[in-house]
Amino acid sequence: MFNKKQTNMELEIIEQKRIIPYILMKYINPENGEIKIDLPQNVRKIVLVASGSSYHCARFAVDLLEKFSGIESRAIYSSEFLLKNVIPHDENTLYIFITQSGETSDTIKAVEKVKNSTSLATLCITNNEKSTIWNLCDYKVACFAGIENGIAATKSFTSQMLCLILISLKLVENVHGTEATKHYKESLIHLPVILEKALARRDEIKKLAKVLAKENNIIITADGISYSLAKEAALKTKETSYKNISASILGEFMHGHVAVLNVKSTLIYITVDKISERSIFNLNRIKVDYNPKLVIIGPTGGNITPDYNINIECENEIQQMFADVLVCQQLALEIALKLRRNVDHPRGLHKVVKDNV
Repeated sequence: MFNKKQTNMELEIIEQKRIIPYILMKYINPENGEIKIDLPQNVRKIVLVASGSSYHCARFAVDLLEKFSGIESRAIYSSEFLLKNVIPHDENTLYIFITQSGETSDTIKAVEKVKNSTSLATLCITNNEKSTIWNLCDYKVACFAGIENGIAATKSFTSQMLCLILISLKLVENVHGTEATKHYKESLIHLPVILEKALARRDEIKKLAKVLAKENNIIITADGISYSLAKEAALKTKETSYKNISASILGEFMHGHVAVLNVKSTLIYITVDKISERSIFNLNRIKVDYNPKLVIIGPTGGNITPDYNINIECENEIQQMFADVLVCQQLALEIALKLRRNVDHPRGLHKVVKDNV
């Protein structure tokens, strides 16, 4: 039976408003604005390897790295990476490994595979500066989220997101100087205000959660960089309320997958920018053909009327990503609470770390 006291998951969602400014203080020099992260020079390609929520961070970073720095990037699940006969080994490739605990078993094995078969640079992002992966990698970024007691990653996810944003901006600074990233760094400084605004929407989120808790068929869609947020939102809800929720790129969803809407459904669309005309066309077509409940998290733009919309006004897409994530985390929490799930101890789940294998 669920205990109504504050859960670890809720406390860790709230804690993000403290962690985010702390990370910024640790990594941005207040005197000259330089990002204080050590990276190899002449990086031409980046491969990110991770599992679970950390993989969703990696997937998010691919679009971010290519947009900011123009560096070719790809994300691979740790377990999939271990099955590959040939791994990327081009000169000046940087491998980035992401793990909250620093002890994720398949991610550690992936580092060892790179170390044993190449001489390429390795970088880790982790909470644990005494971990196996910290000691294995050449370059290290601590994300300062502290011990995460909840099974569902919340504060570690946004701290990893922020570290990946700072790494992306640092790669730009290495080529074009600190002035080139000034606008984005200024918007990062305002993130605590955005997080407060998202946390203040709790009552609105509870009302939506009450509706979604009754739904058996929920699909979360997105486009571009928002797709990683959709995958994370689906995972958070699966972990905490055991609902069978899927995430899909909206354009791909229209190719056959859309048939699942023939049964009573709710479609959630996550966006960090005004919705494109193509996506508006697809969403309106879905409404006409299948008439699901339509929920939009993020800015809607025009020419579309969702049944529910939760949006935090932001300066740019970077701030919007964090706002959307906090909305989705709270939504997953509230759905689980409505269903009286024990969010801190979901049945059958545990952190997959080295000691467990």
